Amino acid sequence: MTGLLIVLVYVAIFIISALILGVLAGKALRATGFNSLKTVTFGDESAVTPNRAASVVSVVTLFFLWGAFTGSSLIPSFLHAPGPFIGDTSFTYTASDGAGNSDDATVFARVHIVGETVDDPVAEGADDGFAKNDVIKVGAWRSQLIRVDRNDELGRDENVAITAINGQPIAPGARVRVDDGEVGMTPKGTLNFIPAKGLQMEPIWLPSPEAVFARFLDVATQGYQNATLWEHLGYSLFRVVVGFLFGALIGIPLGYAMGLSGWFRGWFDPIVEFMRPVPPLALIPLVIIWAGIGETGKIILLFLAALWIMTIAARAGVSGVNITKVHAAYSLGASKAQILRHVIIPNSLPEIFTGARVAMGVCWGTVVAAELVAAEVGAGMMIMVASRFQLTDIVIMGIILIGVIGFSIDILFRVAEKFLVPWKGRS
Repeated sequence: MTGLLIVLVYVAIFIISALILGVLAGKALRATGFNSLKTVTFGDESAVTPNRAASVVSVVTLFFLWGAFTGSSLIPSFLHAPGPFIGDTSFTYTASDGAGNSDDATVFARVHIVGETVDDPVAEGADDGFAKNDVIKVGAWRSQLIRVDRNDELGRDENVAITAINGQPIAPGARVRVDDGEVGMTPKGTLNFIPAKGLQMEPIWLPSPEAVFARFLDVATQGYQNATLWEHLGYSLFRVVVGFLFGALIGIPLGYAMGLSGWFRGWFDPIVEFMRPVPPLALIPLVIIWAGIGETGKIILLFLAALWIMTIAARAGVSGVNITKVHAAYSLGASKAQILRHVIIPNSLPEIFTGARVAMGVCWGTVVAAELVAAEVGAGMMIMVASRFQLTDIVIMGIILIGVIGFSIDILFRVAEKFLVPWKGRS
């Protein structure tokens, strides 16, 4: 339910922001007269650039939702999603015996933050019958069984059963809503108090942004699992870069050969098309058998993750070269080597850069699985070890760092592409 609400809020903010930015952009164009100079037709991808305002709003929205649904102190409290109930509450149950006699008792509950030490609540009021008032403590987002047999004078052995909560009938397997939560009954007739959870996420599932940042500072200074944070990230980056480079060194020439020679394409096309849809994770057992569990096996796995992507990108780049450029070069007396150097390679570079960006992303996604194979250091190893101990803040921190590094590498590829391939998008 909480996840669906987060998605709906995100979609609503997206639509509202798009409408507002669209209106503002329209006014700016009308004011400057740029609309009359518009020559780009709908669908011209080379003319579409990211709207920086939309990017800023998108990132701010994500952090806002993260903070709002985790009770972050970075977000004003009035913008927080409803949190779990914390405090004292009570409800009354009715116990009946087989002879038609019944008695009421009150359960006083104190709901507290998990991990905090609190005193038991105080039971108030008289309980002269066979049903006795009881007290319980329960952590927020948790539930607590109430074994009335241990407290009441009469229990199941005397055919006494609970029949109502706050005057509302209840049966095994049913639930009754009460103030600040609900009370359920197990199939054996035991009560279970469940405090209201609200819409905020429990920290064990999703910690707040400041909690993740605090963990980042702790791991950055103290390290984790006998290695510093920078050693974890450095080893992962080294494995990704080496695996990607080997994949590119073999994949690009293979792709060129497949794009230029029917024999090469016929020979290697079945292999490439067969391996392309196979996820790199499925190759882990085979890589372990062939290369063991050391660094070689991890790099081979990343090499295979990049190889087929780079091969297909280079092949597509060669196949997509405008044939009129080749004919023009031939008409000017160019040799095959000159056509390859001055026509095919320059015009295929945009596809290769696109493939390199995709391959690098896949390698980053695969490195986590690669480091599951007996790695002693690495971002993936750090994430997986933390997940076993339910240290969600470390898991999220690792995911964010991997994403930031991957995004930074992608930006470097974009800058390099803009510098090395300035003719991209031109005929």
